[in-house]
Amino acid sequence: MAKRIAFIIPYPFGEAPSQRFRFEQYLDFLKNEGNDVELHPYYDYRSWQSLYGQSGIAKKSWIVIRQYFKRFILLFKLIKVDVIFIHREAAHIGPPIFEWLITKVLRKKYIYDFDDAIWLPNYSEGNAKFHRLKAYWKVKFCIKWAHKVTAGNDFLAQYALKYNRNTIVLPTTIDTENYHNKMGNQNSNILVIGWTGTHTTMHYLDDIIPVLQELEQEFSFEFHVISNEKPNYDLNSLKYIPWNKETEIDDLSAFSIGIMPLKDTIWAKGKCGFKGLQYMALQIPTIMSPVGVNESIISDGQNGFLAKDLAEWKTKISILLQDSSLRNSIGKAGRKTVIEKFSVSAHRSVFQNLLLQN
Repeated sequence: MAKRIAFIIPYPFGEAPSQRFRFEQYLDFLKNEGNDVELHPYYDYRSWQSLYGQSGIAKKSWIVIRQYFKRFILLFKLIKVDVIFIHREAAHIGPPIFEWLITKVLRKKYIYDFDDAIWLPNYSEGNAKFHRLKAYWKVKFCIKWAHKVTAGNDFLAQYALKYNRNTIVLPTTIDTENYHNKMGNQNSNILVIGWTGTHTTMHYLDDIIPVLQELEQEFSFEFHVISNEKPNYDLNSLKYIPWNKETEIDDLSAFSIGIMPLKDTIWAKGKCGFKGLQYMALQIPTIMSPVGVNESIISDGQNGFLAKDLAEWKTKISILLQDSSLRNSIGKAGRKTVIEKFSVSAHRSVFQNLLLQN
């Protein structure tokens, strides 16, 4: 029987990786089965752009407050909804008042989904003045009141299980059939080491820049950074590519080697390996730090490489730069891993059952 499903989400459709690759890829499947799917982002596109742009504090404050009161209006719409799916939080600021009202007043069940260690403070410099309004402590209550919880990896699930036994791991997934389906060319005359991510995660590159500087003295390559902000690194090989959803796959498929360095912190343990999965899905040999879920994605030397220190980063990048047949074999094994374990096709039925079965 078809259902009316409401997705209560932070960001506009198609703009945030956590939404695009956790549930937005499944929406057409739900619609094709006759379900009525509603998206209720906290921010519309214009307010989201203003909040994360260079707007003044007064304008940002007004945006946040205005969107907060719109959430109260949403509660009336939820009365006739069959399934409620909340990604990360119902409101961008404040205590979990909307989650409480949904469960205690409307008497509705909701599915709660999260893909980062969002109970820990984490914020950009541009919004540092607002970070206390986030009320990070509310995450445990969002989990506790939920009917079901989906966490992006085992580390996050272990946190959720302390408050809700009805928790499963639902990894961030890649659409290997319709989107990540353009394989990189490992026989290109120009070798490309690449990284993609937002300016908020670019700091993870800082430690391996000296490695790339050393490698520039030994090899000829380009270092591509795909991001929403231009990096400021002293590298002759650096090429900045502004992130663009329309050209994302073409830009990524130019990589000969994809890298995902991380620091071994609690926050990093909560990450879901998305950058690495993107590279692997495009048959790009991938090197990742052995932090958190990365160790369960990569079998070192088989479907990718793990590099625990700078010496290993240099050695493993060097090996791949010199051996096109190894890049090809590692890349193919990486894509196979994604298709079997981290693809939309592998988890479609799990997601649909999660929403459509009580």
